[in-house]
Amino acid sequence: MTVDESASRARLRHLYTGRSRDAARFRYGLIALDILTIGFFILTAPLQPTPAIIAGEVLIGLIILLDLSSRLWISPDRWRTLRQVYTLADLIVVASLVLAPLLGQSLAFLKVLRALRLVHSYHVLRDLRRDTVFFREHEDTILAAVNLFVFIFVSAAIVFVLRSGDEPGMASFIDALYFTIATLTTTGYGDIVMTTPGGRLLSAAMMIIGVALFFRLARALFLPRKVHHTCRNCGLDRHETDAIHCKHCGEDLKIRTHGAE
Repeated sequence: MTVDESASRARLRHLYTGRSRDAARFRYGLIALDILTIGFFILTAPLQPTPAIIAGEVLIGLIILLDLSSRLWISPDRWRTLRQVYTLADLIVVASLVLAPLLGQSLAFLKVLRALRLVHSYHVLRDLRRDTVFFREHEDTILAAVNLFVFIFVSAAIVFVLRSGDEPGMASFIDALYFTIATLTTTGYGDIVMTTPGGRLLSAAMMIIGVALFFRLARALFLPRKVHHTCRNCGLDRHETDAIHCKHCGEDLKIRTHGAE
């Protein structure tokens, strides 16, 4: 490895994992890009592909591939990085963008798996806790809402890809999204139902996981708020907002307050 290559890798690693403001702004840019690409995929999901949509998907695919290649290049353990769910999701998204014109539109809906990237990495969580008062005060609620949002759209994509054409009324991605939300909320209007054993098993799994995610969001909304601060003695990382001692081991806590910033 040359000196220039080593310096470039170190610089890129700092942007992805460092603690500086420049690194934080870089990661915020990645999150903004994730939100834009997910929004593009969701908005264009029910539409027939046009040259503009195809061009946008190709551009997004190249950006995702560049980001993925960069993360693999700086990773100290590339096989471990490849096994991570977000990396696998990116690989599936890139493959769906490339292969959809050859294998049909149903495969193209796998691009919604890009939403898995909204479950932020440790480094982005650290940035948000440091820089955003609103996020620090509502972290559990925000993450629970993001997890539920991701699960809804990923589940809708899975339902459409696996069950479209096999179940009555499941003709488009909008139908799959409608069925998913009705199932997760246990509304059950009955206008779209799963009639095959595989479809019913998928519905049961969605209800179990969806109810758990709804419960987690409700719990985050209504239970007393706690702050994230790791106790140096026992490692407990959730404490009451006015705690001065760790309730697990009694260690003195020095939780940062707004006035200390």
